[in-house]
Amino acid sequence: MKKAILLLSGGIDSATCGAIARQEGYGLYALSFRYGQRHAVELRAAKKVAGFLGVKEHRIMEIDLAAFGGSSLTSNLPVPKNRAKKVMRNAIPNTYVPARNTIFLALALGWAEVIDCCNIFIGVNAVDYSGYPDCRPVFIAAFQTMANLATKAAVEGRALTIHTPLSQLTKAQIIQKGRALGLDYGLTHSCYDPSAAGLACGACDSCRIRKIGFTEAGVTDPTRYITKKGK
Repeated sequence: MKKAILLLSGGIDSATCGAIARQEGYGLYALSFRYGQRHAVELRAAKKVAGFLGVKEHRIMEIDLAAFGGSSLTSNLPVPKNRAKKVMRNAIPNTYVPARNTIFLALALGWAEVIDCCNIFIGVNAVDYSGYPDCRPVFIAAFQTMANLATKAAVEGRALTIHTPLSQLTKAQIIQKGRALGLDYGLTHSCYDPSAAGLACGACDSCRIRKIGFTEAGVTDPTRYITKKGK
């Protein structure tokens, strides 16, 4: 069976990306990160999704991006709430974590070399996303070029491919694709600023993009949101 590293956050995109890779016949090795994020509850979702996908192995790496901060996900900066959809698509918010996907892909690349794997799947999206520069196709293409110059495997003829099957899909199309593959989105978590109990805030960019996606897909959103009383 072909091997693939799956970067798994526990959200809609990475879960759907994994379902697609599984359908294509890859044996999955899931890699998640505890990087100092305020929404570490996503790792519980990642474990559930990994189990659902039947991955060969799931590793959660500890790195400390909070040591630098610079993002509302890794510092005390407030998470933006209730931004208009147009603004979400055209401005880079402070939820952008500096160099996050570069770091994640580099570590996935290292694991891929160790297990003799030439494929990495990442659920980046360039349509319904929050304006992150490290989700764009040009970044992925540049990283793949770099990886194939920098690794022993590539020099010896085993070139790496970074798969981004969701890159040009809307959130609604992603959800419809996942549903067609039997994915249970009730296992996933998207919120950037969840309650202590792990309930979604419903107002951050990620929650709003998720809500819009389910509505446009014509699918019931299984997310548990904070009520007005916070329960």
